Amino acid sequence: MPSSITLLVTGLTTGLLAGGASCAAVQGGLLAGAVTRRASASTAPARVPAMAGARRPAGKPAPAAPATEPKATAPKALAPVGAFLAGKLVSHTLLGALLGVFGDALQPSPRARAVMVIASGLLMVLFALDLFGVKAVARFVPRAPASFGRLFRRSAKTESLATPALIGLATVLVPCGVTLSVELIAVTSGSPVAGAAVMAGFVLGTAPLFAVLGYLFRRTSRALSGQLASLTGIVVLMVAIWTVASGLQAGGWVSLNQGGASSSATAPAFVIEPGPSDSPAGEEGAQQPIPNDPPVRVDASGRQVITLTVTDFYTPTRFTAKAGLPTTLVLRGKDSGGCARAFTIPELGVQEIVKENGDTEIDLGTRDAGELRFSCAMGMQTGSIDFEKA
Repeated sequence: MPSSITLLVTGLTTGLLAGGASCAAVQGGLLAGAVTRRASASTAPARVPAMAGARRPAGKPAPAAPATEPKATAPKALAPVGAFLAGKLVSHTLLGALLGVFGDALQPSPRARAVMVIASGLLMVLFALDLFGVKAVARFVPRAPASFGRLFRRSAKTESLATPALIGLATVLVPCGVTLSVELIAVTSGSPVAGAAVMAGFVLGTAPLFAVLGYLFRRTSRALSGQLASLTGIVVLMVAIWTVASGLQAGGWVSLNQGGASSSATAPAFVIEPGPSDSPAGEEGAQQPIPNDPPVRVDASGRQVITLTVTDFYTPTRFTAKAGLPTTLVLRGKDSGGCARAFTIPELGVQEIVKENGDTEIDLGTRDAGELRFSCAMGMQTGSIDFEKA
């Protein structure tokens, strides 16, 4: 079982590198509603009621209408954004703990997860088109419930931070594609502490982008908001394409990473240790064979062993092995991290969390000729094993 600290870092880096834009695409509307409605309330001009019985002297002009309050300062503008993110952190951390507890019962297969990721990517396409102003997709885009709108209107009359915090809590019900992948890492952790750690790290990783977007939503004019919507739509569309491609790879249906050298099956290899130059071969001090396991080898018992090195990436990404032999896949963690640790073989339903340092063995049985694809849980790191007839 991976450590909670490692999963916290895994979630944090995933949120920083991929989760921010993906989640902003799906949850940005909730964020905008939470902060801009309060902004319009806090900057609305105040009405000054006339004193009872007071009369304006004849000929004296009416007093000028009071000026609007100055724009919110940066700390004040960020306050509702901070409340939104705090609510989001609480709900996602609790969800991660729950997924860790019920991991065995709730864990879907790699291909079921891949279908969810693809569906999330297609949903993001709808969000992107809606941001571009395509009216034909408007009725297909999920909207916040009407009760949310009433809550926004009530909150606009006060400076309470409770509403953005509650909306942040509710974002757990509107996950993006990357969030679904991280939730499934929480499931495979099998621990409430580890599950909470990976989800908390993910939310913290997405926080910088959400903070910037929230501040812009809070401070920009309507004209700039339209331009911001178009720019956000471009980013959302790019993330959507990436998410769908990742889902297809995570399900093992396609492989977009065909580069890299292929390692072939061999007999046990040896490295020759040089001896004294004047020592004849075979005598004491002569060259000595030292075993050195290649990525694909056949051991003395006739079992084929494939060794995949896992760091932040997979090395190698392509193997050529012999069909018809009992085969073991060894996942060799060497300071492994990131999504590469969540290893899957979609065709076999295999899901493993790779040790940070150490070996994890997977029995592949006796394979027929054909290709067996593997990937990380998010479909970002992929590879394949080509089994060929001897």
